[in-house]
Amino acid sequence: MSPVLDTSSIPPQDREEVVRNAVWESMVAVDIDHGPSAEDISVRIGLNGVGPLRVCSARATAVTLRRTERLAREDEEPAVTLGVQMAGSSMVVQNGRQCLLSAGDCAVFESITPYTLLFDEGVDHRFIRFPRAALALPDRLLRDVTAVPLGPGNPLARLAFTYFSQLAVADELHQGPHGEAAVQPSVELLRAVLTTQHGNSALARTPLKATLTLRITQYIQEHLADPALSAARIAAAHDISVRHLYAVLSRSGISLGDWIRARRLAECKRELAGPNGRLRTVAAIGRSWGFVDATHFGKVFKQAYGISPRAWREQNHPRTWA
Repeated sequence: MSPVLDTSSIPPQDREEVVRNAVWESMVAVDIDHGPSAEDISVRIGLNGVGPLRVCSARATAVTLRRTERLAREDEEPAVTLGVQMAGSSMVVQNGRQCLLSAGDCAVFESITPYTLLFDEGVDHRFIRFPRAALALPDRLLRDVTAVPLGPGNPLARLAFTYFSQLAVADELHQGPHGEAAVQPSVELLRAVLTTQHGNSALARTPLKATLTLRITQYIQEHLADPALSAARIAAAHDISVRHLYAVLSRSGISLGDWIRARRLAECKRELAGPNGRLRTVAAIGRSWGFVDATHFGKVFKQAYGISPRAWREQNHPRTWA
């Protein structure tokens, strides 16, 4: 069974905080304004994943969700969410547009731009969150199709409504090989809906190989902290040979080993200079980003930045002496 949050078993005074934490940790950071008083709040949500996709099936009393400018600005993993209206109505507001959704309608909204979702009549909705990079669609196209009803007039949207409303609640597709097998068709279906809605059907027919480099680099970024990340693993995740992997990256001027090392070093540099830079040892921070050998980590860090990781941390966190 999918993990389920049901506020009926939660004390009224704790419901707002519990719901907020569940949504922030599993889907996206938003301000949540409940319509009814604490004792009348009723929320039941199922949360799960299909590969890199996050899915949520929600029923709740009236609520307004706001992705503020600050939250959008701090987004570290840009995403596009498809909202599927199961019953009743709701409103999506983003990029200067607002759209009213009725049962059977869908709409998308982006995490990198402020938005508001209004459920004045209560919530009966499915949410499917896609990594923005996985869709590999132009920024302009995504801006143009946010907060636009994807309704019965679009035959692909009708298909998407049926498909994604079932995907969100199909426990057997939320793990294992079945879940992994559903990722690519899900991405392609949403790409087709959005590109045809925008009037660019040629882009919908663009083979996924045209976005292979982008998907590979996104995968690497998501697995940087894993010391076992390798060319063989990256190739297997994209159903290509290691030779083909190197050829694809080479066409984009990317040397795999150098690219991974540079991004791991950048994360270490950021963490060493960050507010929690002194909470762990330099070696531990290096290990957390895939550098298992502390001596090697110190050497490549100094080669890249002209300063040792320890000196970089001291420079950003000078000790104060009484």
